[in-house]
Amino acid sequence: MTVHIDRDGDITTVTIDRPRHRNAVDPETARALYDAFLGFEADSQQSVAVLTGAGRAFCAGFDLKSAGSGAADDWIAGLDIPEDWHDPMSEPRPGPMGPSRLMLTKPVIAAIEGPAVAGGLELAAWCNMRVMAEGALAGVYCRRWGVPLIDGGTVRLPRLLGQGRANDLILTGRGVDSVEAAQIGLADRSCPPVAALETAQALAHDLARFPQACLRADHLSARIPPAALAKALRREWRSARAFAAEGRAGAARFAAGRGRGGDFDAI
Repeated sequence: MTVHIDRDGDITTVTIDRPRHRNAVDPETARALYDAFLGFEADSQQSVAVLTGAGRAFCAGFDLKSAGSGAADDWIAGLDIPEDWHDPMSEPRPGPMGPSRLMLTKPVIAAIEGPAVAGGLELAAWCNMRVMAEGALAGVYCRRWGVPLIDGGTVRLPRLLGQGRANDLILTGRGVDSVEAAQIGLADRSCPPVAALETAQALAHDLARFPQACLRADHLSARIPPAALAKALRREWRSARAFAAEGRAGAARFAAGRGRGGDFDAI
């Protein structure tokens, strides 16, 4: 199992459990994450979810070894979005990283230790709040491999950070630490190292204490309307063709050992 689900009262914790791969998401994990959050949404006894990663990483993005070898081709090929898709709430569809095209009625909090990069940053942006520990790092590291943002990163980052700061992260691919993440609005809470999960779960329990119908109504009203989100995700998905043009070769270079650990020099 690459995804674990734990429940504490009305709080669900979803853990990506591939620590040897820095919790990079392969097709099996993407499907498991998608199913986990569909299950959370459907469970009337659950109010708030926490998404985290096992070990010392939140998520290093999509598994580039899987992408570069062609092992993910069938998964990616099945993700095309029909032009008549307009409602990510009533018509759920998976994204490459799993739940990134879902629009849930309940809050999800990211508990971030270590890297939240590439598709991992997109998962963090998909969450409604982010707790980031000291020493954690976020960035569009897929920039150096020719792998586009196709899990809502181009849709959500400008709304979280403002267009200028989103441009900085998206175009340069540079990493930001927890201090800068808090300054620019990417991190909603900061905490000491190894305390992200505990802090996020405590925050989840605080949210679950409130009357839930009111909380969810305000939560929905504050977000991009479902039809607008679907339209933006359809537009972003057109960038997937860039993976065939550049990303597969970049993923193969990564799999061969180039540019690890955020190195932008030897790519």
